Amino acid sequence: MSVYEQVLLKKFRLLPEAQKQALTDYAEFLSQRYAEEPEPVPQQPVDIPRPQQETLIKAIRRLSKTYPMLDSKELFEKTSTYMMRNLMHGEDNDALIDEMEGFFKERYQTYLSEKDKE
Repeated sequence: MSVYEQVLLKKFRLLPEAQKQALTDYAEFLSQRYAEEPEPVPQQPVDIPRPQQETLIKAIRRLSKTYPMLDSKELFEKTSTYMMRNLMHGEDNDALIDEMEGFFKERYQTYLSEKDKE
């Protein structure tokens, strides 16, 4: 086991169950974004409706699938801040998801503007 794996496992074991699930979901999200071969990327957003009950991790997944043309590395820092605000500060999921949806829409508009300049 690598040093990274040991540190992660040690920290994971200290978390309450809800945060363990959140960390596991986030790790799954990251592995899906970075471990797979890239597929052809649609240029229009994919219509994925927002469910009534949604966790922040599931919202990140949904929005990443909705806007697959956006660079996940650029989005990572901002989505991480939403995660931290939720996990560390206990901010409301729905309010954070609303804010995150706005952020993804803004990034998509920026993407279109940059694409038009090419």
